[in-house]
Amino acid sequence: MTGLEAGAVADAASVALDHEPVPASLVVDGAPTTGFAELTELDGAEVGVWEMTPGAMRDTEADEVFVVISGSATVAFDDPALAPIELSPGSVVRLTAGMRTVWTVRETLRKVYIAP
Repeated sequence: MTGLEAGAVADAASVALDHEPVPASLVVDGAPTTGFAELTELDGAEVGVWEMTPGAMRDTEADEVFVVISGSATVAFDDPALAPIELSPGSVVRLTAGMRTVWTVRETLRKVYIAP
């Protein structure tokens, strides 16, 4: 955690993130990497920044709300079977624990998330 204190500001667009390759068992296409940084906690919920480079990966979601601040992607829902969503700067999304998704990132995607 970077320890964002009350009254402080963090530039989510430039927070340094250490990226790691997505495990091969989750890669659908390309060689995506992901990185994240927890910024603070709010009433027990984690607030942070997450980023994924171009490519496609499978994921099992946690409960979260996020706002995309840069990049573009499509999220397809395997379970439950929902229509895919398009992400771009300004997109606000709510995911629930256990959703199985496929993230296809066209331009490095960065989001600010809140997760219990």
